[in-house]
Parts: sequence; C-alpha cells; structure tokens
Amino acid sequence: MKIRKTIALLSFAACVMSTAIAQENDFHQGHINQRNGIRRVLLISVDGMHAVDLLNCANGISTLNSGKPYCPALAALANTGVNYVAASTSKPSDSFPGLTAIVTGGSPALTGIYYDVAYSRNLDGPKVQTGNGNGPGPCTPGAAPTGFTTEYEEGIDIDKTKLNGGAHGASLTDGTIASIDPNKLPQDPANGCNGVLPWQFVRTNSIFTVIHQAGGVTAWSDKHPAYSSVSAPIGPAALDDFYAPEINSNVVGLPGVTTPTGISCAAVLDPGSDLTAWTNSFQNIQCYDTLKVDAVLNWIDGKTHLGAGSLKETPNIFGMNFQALSVGQKLIEASNGTTGGYLDAAGTPSPALLGEFQFVDASIGAWVSELKKQGLYDSTLIIITAKHGQSPIDPSRYVGQTINGTSPVTLLSNAGFIPFSESTNNPTGIGPTEDDVSLVWLKSSSDTLASVGILEANAGPTGIALGQIFYGPSLTLNYDDPTVDPRTPDIIVTPNVGVTYSGSTAKQAEHGGFAHDDTNVVLLLSKPGFSPATVKAAVGTAQVAPTILQALGIDPQALDAVRVEGTSVLPAVQLK
Repeated sequence: MKIRKTIALLSFAACVMSTAIAQENDFHQGHINQRNGIRRVLLISVDGMHAVDLLNCANGISTLNSGKPYCPALAALANTGVNYVAASTSKPSDSFPGLTAIVTGGSPALTGIYYDVAYSRNLDGPKVQTGNGNGPGPCTPGAAPTGFTTEYEEGIDIDKTKLNGGAHGASLTDGTIASIDPNKLPQDPANGCNGVLPWQFVRTNSIFTVIHQAGGVTAWSDKHPAYSSVSAPIGPAALDDFYAPEINSNVVGLPGVTTPTGISCAAVLDPGSDLTAWTNSFQNIQCYDTLKVDAVLNWIDGKTHLGAGSLKETPNIFGMNFQALSVGQKLIEASNGTTGGYLDAAGTPSPALLGEFQFVDASIGAWVSELKKQGLYDSTLIIITAKHGQSPIDPSRYVGQTINGTSPVTLLSNAGFIPFSESTNNPTGIGPTEDDVSLVWLKSSSDTLASVGILEANAGPTGIALGQIFYGPSLTLNYDDPTVDPRTPDIIVTPNVGVTYSGSTAKQAEHGGFAHDDTNVVLLLSKPGFSPATVKAAVGTAQVAPTILQALGIDPQALDAVRVEGTSVLPAVQLK
C-alpha cells in the first residue's frame, strides 16, 4: 500500500464525560472507557437518509401527518444527541466505499474501495462467471495480470437467487460468509491465482478488527455476504457474528417474521411485484429489512443473529444497514403504479416513502425498548448515519432515461479505449461503473487526454455540460495516481444534477455521485446524558470510525486511516 500525502480533516476533538459508572467488563483487558460509561456502540446505516430527512421527520412537516413528527423514535434520540448537519459520505458515494469509510475511517484512495463493481489493473477475472455475468478471466500464477472488473455484491454468492446465498446446509434466511463462492472472486496472479476475499480486498483495518483484537465482541448485518469486508484485514475471526441475507434474491414468504409495525411476512406481501429482488417493492423490502432488525434484537439479548446460540455478551460494536428508505426514495413500482421519492425540493416524502420512514423509525424504537429492557440503554452509544444519500431530492430534476446509450463509458467503448470486461460492447459482462457518476478505467492511461477530448466534445449528450471531469492533477489531488495505484480510475465524471446513466424506468433517483443530495447524509450521535447540539461544521462519515474507538476507550491511532490520512474524531459535546 502506497502512503500518500493527505490534508488532515480539521475538527474539534473532545472527550465525552459522564457521571455514569461502567460496570465490570473484561472488554480489552479492563481498558473500557470509564469516563463516559459507554460499553457498546450500536451503529446504524439508514441508506439514503439525508441530513434534511432527520430535520423533517423529527420535527414534522405542516402538510404531512397533521404536522406531527413521523419519526418519534429518532426525535427522542435527537433530544439527547449531537446532530452533524453538514456530514458528507465518501466520494464516490456508493454503498461499498460508503460503508468502508464508516468502518475504517479511510478514503477510497487509501482503502482501494471505489465501488462494489469496479476495476483493478493488478488482478485477473474470476475462475467462473459470476451470477451477474462477470468473467471468467484467465489467470496464470506469477504472470503479469491482465486487469479485470472486480465484483463484490450478489454476483459472488453461491446462488444469488436464494436468500441464504446458496450456502450449503443453511436455513432459508441464513446468509453468511459461507454464502460466498470463492471461484467467483477476482484472482490474484501474484498469490497463485487465489481468489481475493472481500476483507482481503480492503487495504486498511476496520473498527471490527481493532475492537475484536482488544477483546471486544463484534457483530454486523448487511445486504450482501460480500459486505463481510467490514472484517478487514483478518476476515471472519474479527466478527463474532455476521449476518447478510441476500437482498437481490428471489422474494419468498418468511414464516415467523413480523415487521416492527405489526405486519406478518409469512406470505409475500406484494405478490404482484417483480419477485426477482426484494428491492422491487415498497412492502417486500420491509420484510427483508426485518430479518436484520430481528438479528440486532437478538444481539441486544446476547444471542446470535437467528437467536439459536449465545454470544459472550451483547456486542461492544454491532449494527446493520436499512434498505427500505433507499427503495422508498428510488422506486417507481410499475405493477401497481405507486411512485416513491419526494414531492418537492424541500424533502416532503411521498406516501410510499413516508411508510418507509415510519418502518425504519419503528425498528429503531424496538431496539431502544429492548436496550432499556435489558438495562443496557444508558451504557450504549447509538450512531445513526448513512452509507450514501440519494440524488436528486427534487423529482423534477431527474433526467436519467434521456441519456441512455450515451454514457461516458459507452462513448469511450466505441472509441476502443475501454477494457473489454468494462466495455458496454461486452455482450455478457456486468457493465461499467456508472450510476449518477461514471468511473472510467482505460486500457491505457496514455489515452486519458484523447478520452477527455471525446467527453468534452459530447458534453451535451452525456449530460455533463454542467458537471465535472476529473483527471490528471484534479483527480490525483484526492486520489492516487492511476499509473501507480492499480485501483484508481483514470477519469471520474460527475454529471449534471439529476443525470443517471441508466435506461431504467423503475427509478427516479440514484446514488454514487458527488452531488449534495448524494453525499449530505444524516449523522446523529445519541446517548442518555448528551446535551442536544447541532454541529454545522463540515465533517465526514469517515470520522465515525475513530469516534467509535475513542468512545470505547481505544486509541483511534489503532486505525490505519487515522495514522495515514489523519482522520479525526468527530467534534462532540460533554455529557452532563
């Protein structure tokens, strides 16, 4: 890993204090933070949730819900919370780099994580074709790599159509690390063409590894088995429990599962929707997320994710990501004509999106109730943030379908500048890394200027007339030189606000880009005893990682990102 010169993020690092007394605990040999009484952190990513969403749902909107708050649990947490209203995600703002930033403190330049589907010049394709059509690619041990598209999402599951990812002997819902097919991983010719596991792909350590090595108990739940990457760099040993039912699997009934809002999922709630993924329905996604909500409830009770076994104790770091809100923001459900998203630029949710907010809030409320029931609430720091936002909030700004077929990678593929595994001319490939951003890896970095010339000449059709093209110095200012780092794109294109490189008619927003609505997300730290405060200074979600370590009494310098990039602890207020 090449160490780069970076500009350290500036913040006010402050210790948090409390009169609460930590109970006896063997966590990291007695080094639990006695000053603030924090024994564990519940980390929640509400994917898609903007900073303005917390303002609206906690305070209410006059035209909605009779003006009452529609997130009472979040409103209660905000009453003892520090709210960072200028928090920014990673750039790119995709789920994979967004999550990686939160749990490592590192930027994509350091972690090497740019997207769940990206490209690496020093790796080869998988031994067999992935579930999404990536590869296969040739690999000769010890030979020069060909470079290939890298995939860390549902395509590397043994069977992506199954909720358990196809793991051998697994129950219906039990998606775990065992669901990963090693033959579908990128191959490393420098390591005997062995597959690169998700946690090996991340170039830094994470809070889960640091806390586990300090003697703490760790657990996490997410949407793909590939997101076991949170255990970087040592892998499963860093996680006492990991749960990842596959979100892009076929929708099935879930006997015994009831949402926090009281709806049974025993039968498929929305049978008329596209049942090839849980994200295709406003109702079905709530049943999917409830699986993970229940896992967190089990962890609070000191059990494993399905409740069948026991952990040493309630984890010291644990949590999950929600997908329901992201679906509510993006989806246009053709089967019943229901449209989600927002009604205006102020962030007023549509009825469908309102239902997703209420589901998420009820889930958080269930956790708070269980923490109180178990006598753990006063010693738990709750952090609510998001891997990414969603752009645009204003529905009139979305123009995605109008530019399908003229994306940056399409133009450069036709010019012969794009590797075949990334090319839009590849009939079986997974496709390029393009959402409301375009990450461009070229066959040769020497073609950068010629490629930029093509993009500039087609600024109108590609939807970048009001956007930006990053290459050369404007790219290497914040990322590594693509001629040195095999992961860095040669060009990053951020298009006009509202432009998405997709022909989909089922979406009205997307993420991954650098736009304000993509990156300005919720960030709330709450614990009994905190005085409510609003911090308007610019901060990053990457600062969550060192903040968690400090809260638990562990030196943030244990994180690679803190030492290399200078990622600082979030500004905080003292407890009463």
